Amino acid sequence: MNKRGMLIILSGPSGSGKGTIVRRLLKARDDTVLSISATTRSPRCGEQEGIHYYFKTHSEFKELIKQGELLEFAEYNGNYYGTPEEPVRKHLIEGKNVILEIEVQGAERVMNYRSDLVSIFITIPTMVELERRLHERGSESEETICRRMEIARRELSRAFRYDYVVLNDEVPLAVERINTIINAESMRYSRMENYIMEVINNA
Repeated sequence: MNKRGMLIILSGPSGSGKGTIVRRLLKARDDTVLSISATTRSPRCGEQEGIHYYFKTHSEFKELIKQGELLEFAEYNGNYYGTPEEPVRKHLIEGKNVILEIEVQGAERVMNYRSDLVSIFITIPTMVELERRLHERGSESEETICRRMEIARRELSRAFRYDYVVLNDEVPLAVERINTIINAESMRYSRMENYIMEVINNA
């Protein structure tokens, strides 16, 4: 079956566990890849260029915007994040599902002009749990954590824009829920229409 891949948006507050969930999904599914974003923020410990992000200066990022090479971009906590469009298009044509692990602001830009996607919002059990997870990282100041908590409240208020909301109370359960969504979405008629026509024409 020669099917086009799905574009999957996955968003959620910082500390909601998006990164961990995505890593487990990619291990479990050989039909799914992660879109690598560009960002102006500094690399965190262990992050590598071209694997975790494409790290850009502010001037380099603005040139990408000017040339129209980004599927979406957004400013978050003082830095820019964006999705290079060409690699995404290539993977979808090859039949691969592409996950965009992006902030809510950027996700809404994509949702505003594309309908051929599945959007999933990752939520947390409580704000208290979110604050605990952010402190547990041990990599950010109290001021930064407070700022992230305020951003998280705003992001949670935008969850209604998404097709699905998945609770990350336990990572294995969250991964299972998302796998169920992807499998069900792959069987929508709009994605199976070409296959149905092949069956009819080859009868």
